Amino acid sequence: MNLMNKSLFATSFTKVTLAIVITSTLVACGGSSSDKKTTIEPAVTVPTTTPTTTPTITTATNPGNNDLGISVVPDELKTTYSAALKFDRYTKVNTPNGGVIHIIAQNEIMENQIVRARGILQHYLTDFPGSVYGADKSAVANKMAKNGATLLLLNGVDDGTNAGAKLNGQPLYYGEMQVEGHSWYTQQNYDHRDASFEEILHLVHDYGIGVDQGAEVEGALPEYQADIRAAQVTALSGKLWAWSAGEASWIAELTAENSLSQEYLASVVDSYYGLWGASTGKYGMWGMYIAKTRSDMASKDPQGAALMADQFFHPYLTYNARIDENFTGDFSLKLNSSLSYTHHAQYLKDITLTGNKDSNVVVNQFNNNITGNAGVNTVIFSGQAAQYQFTKGDGEVKVQDLQDERDGENTLVSIEKLKFSDSIVEVSSL
Repeated sequence: MNLMNKSLFATSFTKVTLAIVITSTLVACGGSSSDKKTTIEPAVTVPTTTPTTTPTITTATNPGNNDLGISVVPDELKTTYSAALKFDRYTKVNTPNGGVIHIIAQNEIMENQIVRARGILQHYLTDFPGSVYGADKSAVANKMAKNGATLLLLNGVDDGTNAGAKLNGQPLYYGEMQVEGHSWYTQQNYDHRDASFEEILHLVHDYGIGVDQGAEVEGALPEYQADIRAAQVTALSGKLWAWSAGEASWIAELTAENSLSQEYLASVVDSYYGLWGASTGKYGMWGMYIAKTRSDMASKDPQGAALMADQFFHPYLTYNARIDENFTGDFSLKLNSSLSYTHHAQYLKDITLTGNKDSNVVVNQFNNNITGNAGVNTVIFSGQAAQYQFTKGDGEVKVQDLQDERDGENTLVSIEKLKFSDSIVEVSSL
């Protein structure tokens, strides 16, 4: 359900490439409205652990499969998710118990949107070694498959006109799905706000983590849900979340359908991953969450911050972001006050440039994996060339910053040039 939909339908999305697969059945909320003020948060600390396992990505065997793992809708799903309702593509993620989480898309959804939605779902289900509840997420993934989790990627926006939204599944609309490097992402003007993290989180929360105060769906992490509920109760009573009188009827509706904790957690996660750092308002999530950025949370919502601190969610984005094929210039993974999208992009770690346009990447402090496209690509570093160590072989070059907590170790594939503060180095010359 949407507090207030801010998405506007548009037809300008360009194709990107990539895809993943998943299965789930869920109904939860979408966006709301308000704005924010721009503040710069400090760079995140490189975690001491890295993901070890992820849900299996498989290529579907039914007709029409492409190299992104996107196929036509399988026969066993066509009766419900029919061509008459404009469903025409499918991808999935296999779970450890032999189940699947389905993603089913209508005909106006672009391949790059399908791929990114799948990547975000996979991100949520990727093990987070050393964390309290996420060190082994197989139980959450298995529970999602058992509970029938399904993600529906729908045409248009959430205006009540899409018949597909009445089917069993968690809806996510074309008009609220961004793709890294596309104009909706780089502009960050919230005309097409990035609701993917929220809606896919609802899917994982409702059908994997589980929700208390109701017996509809049994979840895998009741202890974590108890922490989420406690933080939500504090936030609502303490006017840290959804405190305005204008949201009273929405809160009443959420209470009746037992969706309070899901909506609160979505506000926390959105701010945690930088989705509201570029807005001009004072607060996060359409002005209804007290903490606009990750750095706000410790002082403004300490219980919300505790939900993110080595509990379940990675401090960076684990999926490989495929940059829109029409992007040109420098795509920055480093927070830059003049580039609104970097509030979000600063948490990316691995990216792939797509298409054939010359485009470059500014690295951040993580150990990045960067793959070039068919154009001429340059990776941009902070220091002088002599401050880095180079290792070349097996079709890749590794560039390791010898200074701690600056540029990390970067593994580069199909990259032609390296730019340092004092020189430009041709990869072919290494």
